[in-house]
Amino acid sequence: MFSGILAVPALLFSLAPPAAAAFCADTGGRYEEWKPVMAQEARAAGVGEAGIRALMGTSYSKATISADRNQKSFKYTLDKFMQVRGADTIVKQGRARKAKNPDFYAALERQYGVPAGVLLAIHGMETAFGGFMGDTNVVSAIATLSYDCRRSDFFTPHLLAALMLVDRGTISPQSIGAKHGELGHTQFLPGNALKYGVDGNGDGRVDLNNVTDAMASTANFLRQKGWQPGLGYQEGEPNFAVIREWNAATVYQQAIAIMGKRIDG
Repeated sequence: MFSGILAVPALLFSLAPPAAAAFCADTGGRYEEWKPVMAQEARAAGVGEAGIRALMGTSYSKATISADRNQKSFKYTLDKFMQVRGADTIVKQGRARKAKNPDFYAALERQYGVPAGVLLAIHGMETAFGGFMGDTNVVSAIATLSYDCRRSDFFTPHLLAALMLVDRGTISPQSIGAKHGELGHTQFLPGNALKYGVDGNGDGRVDLNNVTDAMASTANFLRQKGWQPGLGYQEGEPNFAVIREWNAATVYQQAIAIMGKRIDG
């Protein structure tokens, strides 16, 4: 998330909701009625009492719905998109961060095969290198999107994952993230945080607000999605398809590839 324009990574999580799914609605009027129904579904999926309490403590997020209905930047041309998202600044700062901590990024590339430029481009694009990681309650945001009919099937697995992250103590009911419930430096949706998050700094927990954990988790995600070490990632090259796994918007994918090359160059 950068320059105040929200990006939603298309990061699918494999946890399938139970067959008896909760209802959805297009306004917030039935949200309080929906919560106990969703709680029943969550229990059936294995969510514990801490997660259930977190769900029952949520509120309908009008800010999340407003953001979900207003994602204009993905309709821009590539040049306009890169201008609006501050590509030149991201490249400049990305080069500086790589130069300041080369051993860190070299170690990530040795372990996961993903070059520094790609990770830094994502980091810069999503949160301006941690400058703004969100202002919205994560559990309320993701619950609102699960309740909302527009993309309920996509977000319900992420809600279940968020509640499981609460159960594990990875996040709390008060955790703050982006408008769609994305977490940390590179804005993982909860399902992907649960599946691909790694403890990069060895402190025994996954904390995506910690830059080491976030960068390692991002590299792990890309590797698990099929990143081939040593191969190219520009449009038409093998690893460009993996960038698509991070975000479904073509201009976003193209921007990451271009900025990554400039950072690594």
